[in-house]
Parts: sequence; structure tokens; C-alpha cells
Amino acid sequence: MSHAVQESASGAALTIPTQCSSIKKGGHAVMKGHPCKVVETSTSKTGKHGHAKVHMVGIDIFTSKKYEEICPSTHTMQVPIVNRKEYQLLDISDDDFLSLMTDAGDTKEDLKVPDGEVGDKIRAAFDEGKDLLIAVVDSMGIEQAMSFKESQ
Repeated sequence: MSHAVQESASGAALTIPTQCSSIKKGGHAVMKGHPCKVVETSTSKTGKHGHAKVHMVGIDIFTSKKYEEICPSTHTMQVPIVNRKEYQLLDISDDDFLSLMTDAGDTKEDLKVPDGEVGDKIRAAFDEGKDLLIAVVDSMGIEQAMSFKESQ
């Protein structure tokens, strides 16, 4: 039996095939092609044709949009690999790109200030001269600044 594993350009896996019934609330799953955090699961009894169904509700980790998925409990679903890193904020460019310092001391300048409240708070704190650590989440080839805190 072969498993389809999505790969990034570098050849690293973006998702892991996992049995539906083993994905729990608080975990992650790919729903309708989006990396989601599972907020609700329920399992129906086996029906006339013998498969218990798992009903899952998930929230997209980047857009907060809600998705639902129903699959037989014995079937395989993709679970996204989610990485979270913190970078020191060096600067915000005029075109809204974050200038971040990696652990290795290199600069990373390919992320935009996030839209909405988080982005506004990052800008305001940076304008006040605070040293900030930006939490960046990446999954399935998408990378986004999600939150921040003041560095000690």
C-alpha cells in the first residue's frame, strides 16, 4: 500500500499520512487543502456497510477560517507538519516587510507584517522602541508572523 506524501521544493515532507481515528481535538489535520487545528471531533457508529465515520471541525492556522471533514475512521488523512520559530525584529520596511534576525545571525526579510490587530500591535510596539521577538509559523509552504512578545 503506498502513501501519498506531499513534498516541498526541497524534498522535505509537508504532511504525514495518519489514520483518521487517531487525530484528536487539539491536533492538526489538512482539511480541504488547508492546514487546520482540530477543534472538534466526533465518531459515528459503524453503519450497514461497516465503516465508522469521523467528523472533524478545524480552524485554518493562518486565516482562522472554519473547515469540516468527514472520513471513515480507518482511512488515512494528511497531518500538516507545523513549525514555530521566534526571530528578533530588527526593522519594518516602508513596504511592510519585517526584517528579522535568525539564530545563526542572518537576516530574513521575506515576511510581511501580518494584517489586522497583530500587525497593528507589532507596528505600535516597534514604534515605541521595544525589542520584539516575532513568532513565525510555517506549514505546507506557507510562512506567517502570528504573534510577538517583548524580548527580555
